[in-house]
Amino acid sequence: MRQLLAAFALVLATITAPLAQVSVNIGINLGAYPQLVRVPGYPVYYAPQVNSNYFFYDGMYWVYAYDNWYASTWYNGPWTLVAPDFVPLYVLRVPVRYYRRAPTYFRGWRSDAPPRWGDHWGNTWYDNHRGWDTWNRSAVPAPAPLPVYQRQYSGNRYPRADQQVTLQTQHYRYAPRDAAVQRQYETRQSVNAPAPPAGSTRPASSPRSQQQVARPPQSQQSRTPSTEQAAHPPTAQQARAQSQRPPATPPAEGSATAPQARAPQPNIERAAQAPNQASRGNNQGNGQGSEQHGNGRGAPPGQDKKGD
Repeated sequence: MRQLLAAFALVLATITAPLAQVSVNIGINLGAYPQLVRVPGYPVYYAPQVNSNYFFYDGMYWVYAYDNWYASTWYNGPWTLVAPDFVPLYVLRVPVRYYRRAPTYFRGWRSDAPPRWGDHWGNTWYDNHRGWDTWNRSAVPAPAPLPVYQRQYSGNRYPRADQQVTLQTQHYRYAPRDAAVQRQYETRQSVNAPAPPAGSTRPASSPRSQQQVARPPQSQQSRTPSTEQAAHPPTAQQARAQSQRPPATPPAEGSATAPQARAPQPNIERAAQAPNQASRGNNQGNGQGSEQHGNGRGAPPGQDKKGD
């Protein structure tokens, strides 16, 4: 009966895994950063002075309480529920003796061996994790560095969930390597990421709108007739006059289009000089005639000069 209930709980936890990122209260209230000691031969730390099954592995804290696993990136939470299928195997391999508050069903199990998770969670979990309790002990990965920067944040200085993400990004450069830890870490970072300040986000403009903004405005001199017509549509009278206008005769093929004749423009200066030149010519003619008459050279032919 117990195995049936455990199998049902496992299936339910697997179905609700995407909804398990809601923080829960698991009764852990640490006033300061705990002392963490490495489990010999494992890339896992445990907290010997904390009255809970408290561990640290691959950049995250792990707690086993109330028959469930919980995880957090900060030593005092907030904690999120983790389904049995997504708990890292190296956390499950920690021997029984390092569980400071072991449940009653751990009794009778070997203290130097990991808990019998297959017996507790049933055959479904065991079939999905065959060989979980067998590994190459000489190829154990190195433990992740402890986030000791969190020691300065205790009591009233303990940050909120959105502040935790910012502080961790600034002070803890380690990135999880275990695939199960990466899934939990990325989900937590995205859920608890601080919201951008109001008014700082602007909708992204499309490439077409960016081209329209970057295009310089056309000057009035460079506008084409079609642009002018589109900007200023003709009135009804103009449209009627254009429709009654006879169509222009196209030039014959091969003939060059005659240039438009320009109307002769009067030369004002030349017109002003013309009377002066005419009067100057008349004066010269009169002078020459009088001079000829005075000298006697101007007598017309055929007339004899009569003597006195």
